[in-house]
Amino acid sequence: MGMDKRHLSVHGKPLLDRVTSVLLELFPEVLLVLAEEDLSGQDERIRIVTDLVPACAAVGGLYTGLSHSRSPRVFVVACDMPFINPAVIELFLQKIDATDIVVAQLLNGLQPLHGVYSKQCLPVLKDMIDDRDLRLQNIADKPGLTVHRVPETEIQRLDPQLLSFLNLNSPADLELANKITPG
Repeated sequence: MGMDKRHLSVHGKPLLDRVTSVLLELFPEVLLVLAEEDLSGQDERIRIVTDLVPACAAVGGLYTGLSHSRSPRVFVVACDMPFINPAVIELFLQKIDATDIVVAQLLNGLQPLHGVYSKQCLPVLKDMIDDRDLRLQNIADKPGLTVHRVPETEIQRLDPQLLSFLNLNSPADLELANKITPG
């Protein structure tokens, strides 16, 4: 995109604000993992941390978030997903049980940046970082972790168009998001 995506706007609201407002409805605290230190003012319920291991993409961000979390599990979402749905997040939270990971299994693949992860993932993430295995989808196939894959058909009952999983990777995606009126 050529810029920090969290500052892009959809329907006049910055992406980061769109995502955190939904998360703050569901959780007492939001942990925001950034690549570089940023001391800009936020809601006091948003705790900002910087990547523990730079340049490791989402794998490094998840590792950092889990390392700093005060909870045994975290719900993880990318800041460039403007239409996350509280009902879908609650569905994922209901699937936790003794599972280490809860993620969406859509027809087009696993969606790892909209899921629940336990601290049991930390050693696996560290190994992935050390091996430079930075494709977060790969965590679901690592031995020693239990994974619950929520099927697309189950998610569609709450989010028929799967807008929760729309992420913005190009100017065309941003243009499309601004044309969508989620219902």
